Amino acid sequence: ACAHPLISVYSEKGESSGKNVTLPAVFKAPIRPDIFNFVHTNLRKNNRQPYAVSTSRAKARIPRVRSGGTHRSGQGAFGNMCRGGRMFAPSKTWRCCHRRVNTTQKRYAICSALAASALPVLVMSKGNHIEEVPELPLVVEDKAEGYKKTKEAVLLLKKLKAWNDIKKVYASQRMRAGKSKMRNIRRIQRKGPCIIYNEDNGIIKAFRNNPGITLLNVSKLNILKLAPGGHVGRFCIWTESMLNTDLSRILKSPEIQRALRAPCKKIHCRVLKKNPLKNLRIMLKLNPYAKTKPWNTILRKAKNYKIRMDKAAAAPEAKSDQKGVQGKKPVLGNKEKKAVGDKKLKKPVVGERLQGPRNQQLKRNPQKRNPPQRKRRLLHKLKFVYSINAKSFWTANFE
Repeated sequence: ACAHPLISVYSEKGESSGKNVTLPAVFKAPIRPDIFNFVHTNLRKNNRQPYAVSTSRAKARIPRVRSGGTHRSGQGAFGNMCRGGRMFAPSKTWRCCHRRVNTTQKRYAICSALAASALPVLVMSKGNHIEEVPELPLVVEDKAEGYKKTKEAVLLLKKLKAWNDIKKVYASQRMRAGKSKMRNIRRIQRKGPCIIYNEDNGIIKAFRNNPGITLLNVSKLNILKLAPGGHVGRFCIWTESMLNTDLSRILKSPEIQRALRAPCKKIHCRVLKKNPLKNLRIMLKLNPYAKTKPWNTILRKAKNYKIRMDKAAAAPEAKSDQKGVQGKKPVLGNKEKKAVGDKKLKKPVVGERLQGPRNQQLKRNPQKRNPPQRKRRLLHKLKFVYSINAKSFWTANFE
């Protein structure tokens, strides 16, 4: 079927009308039965209805063994808590019955089904009687879409030598086996040809009364109808208009181009977001005050440090001046009270508290501090974005 690039269009008399259509590329697609079977199996599950067990009458739910003359009679049975009973958790109505299938997989499955419908070997292996059909895929004129009578549809099928497939359907009608006869599906039959059209001008009413025939719109192809039972290779009859593959000419037509908007060629490049706590340039965009705030902190701490150092340097000079005056003792409080000198605190025994006021216990001698060490501590605390600038600022002003 894929050897010839052109397909003949047949008239209602069953003869070639002289027009040819280009074979669509979908009929040359690779046939993937594995993908199709997976998609078909999952989509068929979407037609299931949930079911569950019934609670029966308003009595004890545990059935009893009906007998007599034995210990077994009257005992509970069938329940999950009974000896010899059923399993726990029978089927529920909220059980997950449906399946979701990817759109791409469904498209692959449709392409495989359409490609298989163009191969006579696969179509005949499905059981379709197409020995006398002139060509596959079979294409008829658009006039068939306007049929409204069943006799017109029957005459067309007979002219196209496709009526033998309908006879097969008539011969296969039989009664269904099993209890499914109770479910309003008593009779079963084989599948006939599938009519695929573009516009419904009465074609559905003309063909629907023939047994085994399925009608599909070309824009709404159904995987379950193209390959019933999960087997590819159904006999399809197409109309001429739905095989119009000149899509590029349609899209480039001025009518379509006027309705379309201009393409947006502006490229939006996504910029990597940076952390403002680590990037100074980004922080200044968010908070311009962040540039002066660290310098204010540096100046304030430097000023406080200079004040403390001046006090520490002036303290021993004042103490030596007081000691140099003879006959006078240093007075700290009122003149009436005796001055209290600095006494060395004894080392406290374990378990005892230090004697003296708390401020005196925690008082430190600023002379014992190492100025270079304090300088390094201050620089270490201020080490972030301005570490180099802070060091140069310190060297220029305080050394």
